[in-house]
Amino acid sequence: MKKFNIRKVLDGLTAASSSAPAQPGTSRENDAVQETLQSEHFQLCKTVRHGFPHQPSSMAFDPVQKILAIGTQTGALRLFGRAGVECYCQHESGAAVIQLQFLVNEGALVSALADDSIHLWNLRQKIPAILHSLKFNRERITYCHLPFQSKWLYIGSERGNIHIVNVESFTLSGYVIMWNKAIELSTKTHPGPVVHISDNPMDEGKLLIGFECGVVVLWDLKCKKADYRYNYDEAIHSVAWHHEGKQFVCSHSDGTLTMWNVRVPAKPDKIITPHGKQPKDGKKPEPCKPILKVEYKTTRAGDPFMVLSGGLSYDTVGRRACLTVMHGKSTAVLEMDYPIVDFLTLCETPYPNDFQEPYAVVVLLEKDLVVIDLGQIGYPIFESPYPLSIHESPVTCCEYFADCPAELIPALYSVGSRQKRQGYSKKEWPVSGGNWGQGAQSYPEIIITGHADGSIKFWDASALMLQVLYKLKTAKVFERARGKEEKPSTDIVDEDPFAIQTLFWCPESRMLCVAGVSAHVIIYRFSKQEVTTEVIQLLEVRMQSDFNDVDSPDPGGEQTPTLPTSAASCSPQETEPPNQLPAGSNSSEGPRDNLPCLQVRSSPLKQSQGYQVELVIQLVWVSGEPPQQITSLAVNSSYSLVVFGNSNGLAVVDYLQKALLLNMAISELYSPSDPCLRQPRSPRKPRQPSGGLGDSNDGSNNSEDRCKSPTSDIKDNAFSRSRSSSVTSIDRESREAISSFYFCESFPRKSDILVTPCLLLGTTQGSVMMLALSLPPDGDQRQPVSFSSCGTLVRLKGGILTMALLDANGALLPSSFDPWFELNASDEDKEKGRRRRPASPLSSQEGQYSQFAVLCSEKQAKVVAMPSQTCVYKHNITETSFVLRADVVQMAGAYCIACFCANGHIMTLSLPSLRPLLDVNYLPLTDMRIARTFCFSNLGQALYLTSPTEIQRITYSQETCDNLQEMLSELFTPVETPEAPNRGFFKGLFGGGAQSLDREDLFGETTAGKASRSLAQHIPGPGSMEGMKGAASGVVGDLARARIALDERGQKLGELEERTAAMMASAESFSKHAHDMMLKYKDKKWYQL
Repeated sequence: MKKFNIRKVLDGLTAASSSAPAQPGTSRENDAVQETLQSEHFQLCKTVRHGFPHQPSSMAFDPVQKILAIGTQTGALRLFGRAGVECYCQHESGAAVIQLQFLVNEGALVSALADDSIHLWNLRQKIPAILHSLKFNRERITYCHLPFQSKWLYIGSERGNIHIVNVESFTLSGYVIMWNKAIELSTKTHPGPVVHISDNPMDEGKLLIGFECGVVVLWDLKCKKADYRYNYDEAIHSVAWHHEGKQFVCSHSDGTLTMWNVRVPAKPDKIITPHGKQPKDGKKPEPCKPILKVEYKTTRAGDPFMVLSGGLSYDTVGRRACLTVMHGKSTAVLEMDYPIVDFLTLCETPYPNDFQEPYAVVVLLEKDLVVIDLGQIGYPIFESPYPLSIHESPVTCCEYFADCPAELIPALYSVGSRQKRQGYSKKEWPVSGGNWGQGAQSYPEIIITGHADGSIKFWDASALMLQVLYKLKTAKVFERARGKEEKPSTDIVDEDPFAIQTLFWCPESRMLCVAGVSAHVIIYRFSKQEVTTEVIQLLEVRMQSDFNDVDSPDPGGEQTPTLPTSAASCSPQETEPPNQLPAGSNSSEGPRDNLPCLQVRSSPLKQSQGYQVELVIQLVWVSGEPPQQITSLAVNSSYSLVVFGNSNGLAVVDYLQKALLLNMAISELYSPSDPCLRQPRSPRKPRQPSGGLGDSNDGSNNSEDRCKSPTSDIKDNAFSRSRSSSVTSIDRESREAISSFYFCESFPRKSDILVTPCLLLGTTQGSVMMLALSLPPDGDQRQPVSFSSCGTLVRLKGGILTMALLDANGALLPSSFDPWFELNASDEDKEKGRRRRPASPLSSQEGQYSQFAVLCSEKQAKVVAMPSQTCVYKHNITETSFVLRADVVQMAGAYCIACFCANGHIMTLSLPSLRPLLDVNYLPLTDMRIARTFCFSNLGQALYLTSPTEIQRITYSQETCDNLQEMLSELFTPVETPEAPNRGFFKGLFGGGAQSLDREDLFGETTAGKASRSLAQHIPGPGSMEGMKGAASGVVGDLARARIALDERGQKLGELEERTAAMMASAESFSKHAHDMMLKYKDKKWYQL
């Protein structure tokens, strides 16, 4: 008696409108599968973001915490510490981050945005949050400066004014430096925006203000007047102090540096043009490009460093961006791969009034981050521990494998470690702050990215980190055109002919198969031994649709007829060098035919440890028509087969025998045909008109190595069938393409009682068909695999995205595979590994479903019982949108379907009943990049490319969301602030040391008054209270925490005061009444009472 589960019935009623048994009377059988997944197991949230910050705009560094912050033009913040310590947060407005300022060693960061707002971020919690915001209404922010160990932030504006903000309360001070008071009264023009603010390292009471027009003012904060004004003809871009406070240097728009003595404002002490040509007659050097930034850093034991960006001469057209390091008499010009956005010089001390002792320069480029070692000769760069090279070539496809075999990551790391570049600095990476999270997520995870240059990268994604393991360059297989004039005329893409279209990877057997945009497929094996391949194995395949063949001319004479069944050619590379045109190609005047899009290299290929080429398959031109790009791909190591398909049909190749076993048009799949043995045969006999491959120019040498179409046995019947087919079917076939493959062991026919190897295939029109595979007995490699078409299994709305097979208990039946073995091992081990696995003898018990076929398309999902081929469950996923990605994944010991729709919804469906478990509107499709790279994996993991340079990882697992706080890394760690530099006996005696300033007394409300309310609006941050929970010691932390605590208690204190006042009034009333009673009875005797 079948088990009846009332819970399943109730769950099914909740989704009755969209998910229901497809046929009445089948619910009892379906309820036999115990489903453990519930909606409580699912929750969606972002986890981490990897990669280089897209469109960076600003940068800051905390010299004590050793944390680096990068802001972007889209309002994003990326924070980096030691390897594996990364954090991402986002400003809600999305405005560009124009400047960042750390509150050094306080666990806080101030960001200034292009929308004239400033924000205070709390970094003492794992997910940073905004504590306060201040939005300026009448001023445009151009520059910010926060002195070390100060709570007063100077803000320069476009009008030339300077405002002062208390970073504890985020309130404006009444103290304002107006531009018309800073410049000379005789000046008739506006000085322009404020481009620089800094205080004198030796006197906090003196503020240096740089205006864009070239005017620099030394402002006395106490006296509220300008001490000195320095004028220069050229616009200023940046200013830097000497640590003694007696000199400063300015960079200008004409490529010059001006050195100024503080007490000599009349003229510069020195004018330097680092890249200008010095005329012999003593004239002024020719102007150069603007020096955008300069930093002036001193050393105790030698000459100071002057680091600058820009300033090259105008005759260096086309030269890459450079960073110039001037040290003593030497000048080093360091070329960068991309334009420079910003740079920072890292120093040993955070105190500006001490010798700086610079040791590195962090250079933020448009698409890279470079750190230069100043302590070694030649200024080598540090090796970056961050995964910033995702975009080294644009990502074209992505796959995610969670909980893969544990030995894979060490194996890939072992072969990938030999690919690392040499010449890096030997010192440790200088950005070393933060601590790793204490996550319980210990299973191995691998991400594979395919790129536009044909490269493939394997990444270790375990424990919310990302590290490159191994890089494979598929373009090495082909000849590269040295110039535009040598570009092959058979290319079907103008750019990136080696770009990866799709890939298939079997983690257990380590077989890798990639398909490129030039209609080529490459099969790779993994090996730990280096080999040299003298000749690359090549197989050319001719695929054409019978839609084009219907209107072709009738065969006659010496012309070769085009056939409804696809023809194929097998040309092993040993007998046909790639520099010769294949037989059958026409002259330059005629249409291209039998030509591949790319040319396989003819020279020996040295293949290092890792993935090595097993076979290259290329589709060829057909009668002037280029081959169609490959839309689907699958490999089975147990059968040594690779299958690929496009809009013309599908082809199956035995990669061990290097033979084409099946080449079938889509139309042939719709009508079953008798099993046909498809084995390679040599066409030594004279060519017949129905041969289908060569023309009258076919030579005997080439015909030796070509093979007849595997489907030639049935092509005549198929040709007649195509001739009689209706126009409607022809139109349908012309639009239909293969979209999905799945190797399995199932019941190909309803009458079968034993499972046999099968190939499920789905099309873009929603058809799911099955091919039965007949393997040779005992894994004999000398006999080929034969196929038989079993017709259409079921039809769904929309193109088929994914297929899977479950057993009678709802567990996934994975495709068979052979475990990985060393390709260059002993012959015995090699033969053992190559032996094909026979089909497992699983039988179908009468009255019980032995398997469930899970099928998901762009619109709906179906579960089909096997071998009866009855649809037992159906769910309409979406009516108004379409599914972009669907995968059958494992969650909490069970399986479900995870879907991502174009309308932004992420959904999960239970198996086999297809109950909706999760439906969250997460991410609307705004870019095809997301659709191309979104992928799900096991254990509730998923990812997509959120920008051209960044991978966003998300989770749909409730357990992962609950443990996320523990798994994330910590940015802030308690560190003692270094001691202030010793002033020395004589400086302390005669007052020659640094002069301090009581900014609280000067800028506070008591002295400076209140600022205008209309100038800026204070906005409390959403994370203010949460941020204070994790705050530790520190001036800003303590004061801010106390202030918020007082604000929180204010209302309660008010209520307490009111109750106290009421009690006092009641006490006074009681006292008055008691006094009156005393007076009333004072003179009376006891007997008068």
